[in-house]
Amino acid sequence: MKHSLLLRPSVWLVILLLLTLWLDKNLQQQNQQPAGNEQQEVDYIIEHLDGVQVNHTLRVSRFFLADKLIHYPAGDITQLEHAKLTSIEPDKPLLRVIADQAKLTEGSNDIFLSRNVSIIRGNDQDKDKVTMLTDFLHVIPDTDIAKTDQPVTVIRMNSIANAVGMFVNNQTGEILLQSRVTAHDDRTPRTAR
Repeated sequence: MKHSLLLRPSVWLVILLLLTLWLDKNLQQQNQQPAGNEQQEVDYIIEHLDGVQVNHTLRVSRFFLADKLIHYPAGDITQLEHAKLTSIEPDKPLLRVIADQAKLTEGSNDIFLSRNVSIIRGNDQDKDKVTMLTDFLHVIPDTDIAKTDQPVTVIRMNSIANAVGMFVNNQTGEILLQSRVTAHDDRTPRTAR
């Protein structure tokens, strides 16, 4: 069975959103918001958020943290500042996702990561560690797809690929670098000119 790399961290964002909504509905009285200026109204803010999910049967651990979570009731939008997600599974490389900002839309069908987005697969000491860097990544958890139309850099060992636009299908393992693709591998000797 093939497991998704990007879906796991996004699942935590969805679980975090659902838990936050449940707590808000059960622990606080509903305040009626005035009809005007709803888009700017914030119904709650959580600072220094961190959590752990452990599935003992599957021996899976997931950790998440954010400096701040802000929820807007109009449109059911959740924003996270300085979000960090880590997934640990047996026989799978460590997976870390870091972004300055994350935005979950109504129903959590779309997650938008922005500003200094990095996805790191593997420990820092692993020679097969893969790092993807971009300023924007659109994750669609239900379809296990991630995409960007922004510049992206993929680093593995001594190889570096740069492109504009990327499409990743984690179900099939397909990674498509879309345009202006350049690659360099330091292991390949360069010819003298």
